[in-house]
Amino acid sequence: MLTEPRAGRLAAWGNALIAGMVSPDDAAVAIVGDDAVHRVEGLPGEAGPVGLTLALGRLRALGARGLRVALPAPGHPLGLSGPPEFNARALEAEEAVICHGAALGLVSEVYEAGPEGDVHVEVVWHCLAVREAPPADVPSLGEAERELAEALRDATEVLTRLDVAGSGPVAEAALAAYRARAERGREVLAPGYPSRAVRVLEMAQRVGMLISLAYENGHGGAVSAAEMAARGEALRPVERTARRAQVAAYNSVVEERERGVR
Repeated sequence: MLTEPRAGRLAAWGNALIAGMVSPDDAAVAIVGDDAVHRVEGLPGEAGPVGLTLALGRLRALGARGLRVALPAPGHPLGLSGPPEFNARALEAEEAVICHGAALGLVSEVYEAGPEGDVHVEVVWHCLAVREAPPADVPSLGEAERELAEALRDATEVLTRLDVAGSGPVAEAALAAYRARAERGREVLAPGYPSRAVRVLEMAQRVGMLISLAYENGHGGAVSAAEMAARGEALRPVERTARRAQVAAYNSVVEERERGVR
């Protein structure tokens, strides 16, 4: 939850490109980020993998009017619409991008090579057929913002009660990293997104940061198996809320276009 999903970058900057707010080259650079290269495989009309610039242009020519994000987890097909084969691939990758206006979706496959500290990352996006249907369990921005406010309170209460939100060096470093990330995050959604979407995404990242602290800081005060299980039980719905909010933020531009807001 502390890192931006690759599907989020692809959808955000792909939507900015489709809206004519950024150039193809700028969109491709933003999507790749710190990775070495991204390619798209299985694109209709292409015999082999192609680069992002060509792929985004081709998807637009095939009818894509926007890109949505899916962040599924076991038992929670968040943002997916089928068919089962695509859903299974997306669940394995824990992310996917769904084209709005074209019955196509993209699922990432990540390849890493090189020694620790100098890892070379390549990403292949597999283009597959999807079912044109409403995405599963995606809230509106307003709903997501209200749910997140409650989730943030619940997460803080749980972590405090279980003594895993302390002020030790690990927690302090994570908080400092979050603050730096939040400053950069003001551009993470790309041009064209409403300010409310930026706010919702930042709040979702903050909730995710708290959850990460709970699981990365060892047992904390949860010294028994029962207490550890209780912590997981309490945090699971909070994590689900944060993922739903992320998807709502990334998908907000497409939802507004559908409603004729823009």
